Formats: sequence, structure tokens, C-alpha cells
Amino acid sequence: MGDSSTEMSFWDHIDVLRGTIFRSAGAILLFAVLGLCFKNFMFDYLILAPASSDFFLYRWLGVPFEMELINIDISAQFFVHLKTSIALGFILAFPYIIYEVWKFVAPALYENEKKAMRKAFLFSSVLFYLGVVVGYCIIFPITLNFFQGYTVSDTVKNTISLQSYISMFTSMVLLFGVVFEFPTVIAVLSKLGIITRDFLRKYRKYAIVLVLILSAIITPADPFSMFVAAIPLYMLYELSIIFCSKEEEPTEE
Repeated sequence: MGDSSTEMSFWDHIDVLRGTIFRSAGAILLFAVLGLCFKNFMFDYLILAPASSDFFLYRWLGVPFEMELINIDISAQFFVHLKTSIALGFILAFPYIIYEVWKFVAPALYENEKKAMRKAFLFSSVLFYLGVVVGYCIIFPITLNFFQGYTVSDTVKNTISLQSYISMFTSMVLLFGVVFEFPTVIAVLSKLGIITRDFLRKYRKYAIVLVLILSAIITPADPFSMFVAAIPLYMLYELSIIFCSKEEEPTEE
């Protein structure tokens, strides 16, 4: 196992993993305090910004947009504040969480594997934040605009609750942050010899279909929003090919 001088028992690994989880959770809670302390800035200038017609994407696209959020649960605003603060804590603490994960897995790797995977772990934070930005600035506003304007009848008006808005916001922003980790996963699998660049190139056409299906799942059913979501997802696949090893797949005799 790697270059460890002593073999660790199962319970030793559990203790190390527990420490990793506790420290990561502590970092999330520490950053979540920022959300609790700066409530007005977090909601007025960040989280609720896509609900305003002044949001930059609506101005660029020339899309008219108007939304008024309501609260129908007496305790909802308090728990929404807690939920979004924890989500913010996770986003801000992500580089430290990756560092803790690296410290946990590194002792089990050989020196050549460490060198190969260190760059992938370092770049994972960049990809995560890039995904968060794409989800926040592009995908979520487009999705929000679609559902706000969609009605089954002109007699039924959309009245959006705060809880519904926050649920879509956190899930979509975090989802794209996680999805953008795909090249990192591919890079690690490549260094382990599980997948190769030629394999990804060979199945590129199937990847396009899967990207379109995934885009249809995480966005509304209109073609425009699906296409907008599919572009960065497919770019991730092409980026994964670049990250992948150059070695050829073994051919059968």
C-alpha cells in the first residue's frame, strides 16, 4: 500500500476517516457562520439576485422577467437561512474538503500515482467553482425564467414560495459544481489505467446523446435551455479527453 512504512488496521483507517469527516464538517460550519452573520448581503446581492429583472443575464438577453417571492410557513425563513448558510459553507470550504480527501487517500498511493493525481486534485476546486458559476449565472436564471412564465391556463397565476425558490437554487448550483468534477474523475481513472483517451474518443457519439439526456433532466423541457446546459457539459467531456492519458488501449492478439 503506497509508501507507508507501517500497515494500518481497518480501525486505524476508520479513525483517520472520522477525523477527515469531522474536520471537513467543521470547516463547513465555520464558513456557514459567514452566511449567518451577513444575511442581507447573501440574500439581497447573491441568492435572490436571479429573481430580479435587473439580473445581468436578463438584461443581456433582453428577456422581460418579474418574480415576487412569498413565504407561507411561519418558520420557513429561519430554516431557509440555515440551509443556505450551510450550502454556502460547503462551497467556500470545498478546497479544504478536497485537501482532507487528498490527505486520506495519498498514503495508499505509490509515489508515481501521487504525482499523477496531485494535479487532478488541485484542479478539482477550479472546476467546482466554474460549475457553480455556470449554474448560478446561466442555468438557474434560464430555468427560473421558464418555470415562472409557464402556466397550464391563463387563469392560473404562478406564486412562487421562498422554499421552492431556495430548493431549486441550491440543488442546481451545487449540482453543476459537482458535475463539473467529471474531468477530475476521468483524470484519476486514467492515471489508474482504468480508462484511456482512445476509449473516450471512440464513444464520443454516445456521450453526446447522454449529455443531451442529462441536459433535458436538469433543465426545463424547452430546447433553448437544454441546448445552453448541453454546451458546458459536452465541453467537460472534451476537456476530460485532454486530461486523459495518451496511452493506447491494449489490442487483443
